[in-house]
Amino acid sequence: MPLISTKGVYGLSAMHELSKYNKDTPMQIKEISKKANIPQNYLEQLLGKLRKAGLVKSIRGAKGGYILALEAKDIYIGDILAVLEDDLKIIDQRSQNPILNLFFEDAKLNIRTFFNVNLSKLDEYQEKYNEFLHYSI
Repeated sequence: MPLISTKGVYGLSAMHELSKYNKDTPMQIKEISKKANIPQNYLEQLLGKLRKAGLVKSIRGAKGGYILALEAKDIYIGDILAVLEDDLKIIDQRSQNPILNLFFEDAKLNIRTFFNVNLSKLDEYQEKYNEFLHYSI
């Protein structure tokens, strides 16, 4: 079982799209779906979880949609994944070997540290991607 499922990848993609969008104007779900290539009905479920967790806000009405509930710099990738994945697990059960249990606990802490970056950090990866496109002639 992978550490991050499709649910986590799709949710992170949606949050990334919202972080790039005008912060004062809600982004409609069909637009998020199209830009992030996520099935709309699945995206609705993910955004519902993210809304309940206080990471996005929904705005009703004809010009409604979704916006980030906080600044991108205040939303951490680990928090997004924790909401959608319930927990970032390396293994589903404890081992009979106490040494392995200690190792897996350390690994889990390292994973949490790795994902303890804010959503705005993805802008750096956008720049790397743009450089890659520019140089891969």
